[in-house]
Amino acid sequence: RYPTDPLVATAVGTDYGVLDLDAARRWGYGWDPAKSLAARPKGRRMTDAEYADFPACNADADRQLMRGIDLKRNWLYAGTRAIEVDKAVKQDPRLRAAWAVWSRCMTAQGFPRYPDPVAAYTDTAWQRDSDGNTRHTQRERATAVADVTCKRRHHTAELWHATRAQQQTVDIARHRDRYAAGLEALRTYRATVAGVLRKLG
Repeated sequence: RYPTDPLVATAVGTDYGVLDLDAARRWGYGWDPAKSLAARPKGRRMTDAEYADFPACNADADRQLMRGIDLKRNWLYAGTRAIEVDKAVKQDPRLRAAWAVWSRCMTAQGFPRYPDPVAAYTDTAWQRDSDGNTRHTQRERATAVADVTCKRRHHTAELWHATRAQQQTVDIARHRDRYAAGLEALRTYRATVAGVLRKLG
């Protein structure tokens, strides 16, 4: 463990915002504060001397685990493409129309005209703490309930998911060799980790 516990910012929910109606009623766009979402390592804390050696040790471990992997070309490729795919998804006319229907549903219930569910989820009015949790105000919870209700009524999340899946399929077909190289990099990494774990017993 680190000498002191670091601040942890946590993003919760799904790629499509909040979907659980009961959770929305109770926690709005946050979660039960009694259930920490950040995994805290167990065991003793590092000494100051160990912590001073940690950056070099961590860098050495990364070098060993990433041996044989082209970090920029293969390891990070899928993540880089995910950003581009997400941009294409957000410009898809079908999804933009679905968001417009969802937005009208929200305003019909007396809530702000958010352009999409992400804007509702990330509204600064919810005053997220350093861990990402919200204050669970009545207004926030009511907004989250309306959000989920509108998504269910108009199948917003399903349309969003289908649009994303279609864009991903197109992108993978266009860049099959690069994705295959990324998959091979992941297999290499897993084999290296498995080898280290075998040595450690």
